[in-house]
Amino acid sequence: MRNPKPKEWLAQDFSQNYVADYKAFNFVDGEGVRNSLYVSGCLFACEGCFNQAIQNFHYGKPFTKELEDKIIEDLRHNHVQGLTLLGGEPFLNTEVCLTVVDRVHQEFGTKKDIWSWTGYTFEELLLETPDKLELLEKIDILVDGRFELEKRNLNLQFRGSSNQRIIDVKKSLAAGQAVIWAKCTDAEQSYEQIQKAKLI
Repeated sequence: MRNPKPKEWLAQDFSQNYVADYKAFNFVDGEGVRNSLYVSGCLFACEGCFNQAIQNFHYGKPFTKELEDKIIEDLRHNHVQGLTLLGGEPFLNTEVCLTVVDRVHQEFGTKKDIWSWTGYTFEELLLETPDKLELLEKIDILVDGRFELEKRNLNLQFRGSSNQRIIDVKKSLAAGQAVIWAKCTDAEQSYEQIQKAKLI
């Protein structure tokens, strides 16, 4: 795992504007039914990363206007709550992510929410480059922090290790400090524990 200094990693130096995958109408990448864009490339290299292949900035294929249009088309469905950015590292792929986010806001205003996962902490992003700050300001919910294998916890909602947080971005920016998403609820039992109980 790497710990960058403020403004050490510049999106323009690393991003190839590639996407690893796009998944419409899923239930796992945030609250409600979501459309998820997986961007390619990440420098954090967390031990135990479940998306290790897409740490490569050349993984997948270039982002296109056709894919952008497809994302918007899928978001038009009333049952879709919003868009999720993940990867890879969205904040090292700000050109792609800002293009999509700006289009979502242009088409839907605030009717569709935007979630993003990141290896950065909220506090680190506040010290980052203008493009990263712009992306932060334009999303609603941030799941922040490196995945730490020794802190892995299957009971957690929408995150893998106990150091990670689900942050309400708008409230946090207004308060000047991280404010945890009000709907954050962690399980008392992990999925694995529940499955084992059913087998006994």
